[in-house]
Amino acid sequence: MKGMQACKPNQLIHFERIHRVLRIEPSLNNRLWVSFRVHKNHPRTFAAASVEDHSEPSQIVESILFIPLSSAAKEHCVKMKLDLSGLDSASPLVGINNELSSGLTAPSFELPSTIDFDGFQKEAKQTLKHAKGTTTLAFIFKEGVMVAADSRASMGGYISSQSVKKIIEINPYMLGTMAGGAADCQFWHRNLGIKCRLHELANKRRISIAGASKLLANILYSYRGMGLSVGTMIAGWDETGPGLYCVDSEGGRLKGTRFSVGSGSPYAYGVLDDGYKHDMSIEEAAELARRAIYHATFRDGASGGVASVYYVGPNGWKKLYGDDVGELHYKYYPVVQGTVEQEMIEVSGA
Repeated sequence: MKGMQACKPNQLIHFERIHRVLRIEPSLNNRLWVSFRVHKNHPRTFAAASVEDHSEPSQIVESILFIPLSSAAKEHCVKMKLDLSGLDSASPLVGINNELSSGLTAPSFELPSTIDFDGFQKEAKQTLKHAKGTTTLAFIFKEGVMVAADSRASMGGYISSQSVKKIIEINPYMLGTMAGGAADCQFWHRNLGIKCRLHELANKRRISIAGASKLLANILYSYRGMGLSVGTMIAGWDETGPGLYCVDSEGGRLKGTRFSVGSGSPYAYGVLDDGYKHDMSIEEAAELARRAIYHATFRDGASGGVASVYYVGPNGWKKLYGDDVGELHYKYYPVVQGTVEQEMIEVSGA
């Protein structure tokens, strides 16, 4: 390496204070590669070391490559040994071996003993792919946007909750729906709400529905392949009128007039395609959305709970319905009293 300066094999370089341990990674020969920041006043100065797995922190670390990268320092690399006796016990130490962290206050955890770390991550993500189910829908009509969803949270055959709020109010004129992982959807919708508010404060105007959906799609695209499970619809009203976009965890973004997302979406689409008209009134559109959610919960075991219906218009969103689907069943299919052909009565003896 150009600029490399050699040192004697037994030369000892002592740093009185190591400001922060940055990263610790396993290597193939039962050693650990440690990178750390040397001095807090020189944040671009760091070092990388190869440490024996069973060494004590106070022992001399072998094969040090110290790289000063501050603007004032010359570009050179020095191969040396390092004494870690000056390690700051309050420094955050993440991922180091338990024996190495003896005497330190920072928590630690075991590193996976594997050569193919990328393959290990892929296999680990497969264990987190639980079977999920939901039904959400939204459509545009002449008066605005209608959004509806059920409220059941499930993992396969286990129903964990019947009262999940799957329609999230991003701002007074914009709604988002949840389908996929509940934690992923809730976190990124809250994050989107913060960014939309900051945009409004900076530009003195509300962000458009297209802009908000594009912002969310860009964020999710940057995390593609990392195990996120998000299938959401961004619906609302802006300066151009009603808007509706469908965004997924791979960064996909679609514009349309009606969408349904979730395991019950095929059943909801059947009702929507049959009864949808653009010139519906608000009452007709709300009834269509509620009926579509009910029929999806009736056929899909992963959907259920409460059918919530929201309307978004020029004056913002408003919740119209929140009916239990069990009660809706008897609304759409009332019990009919059958006629009694013969009735036996008891005759008292004379």
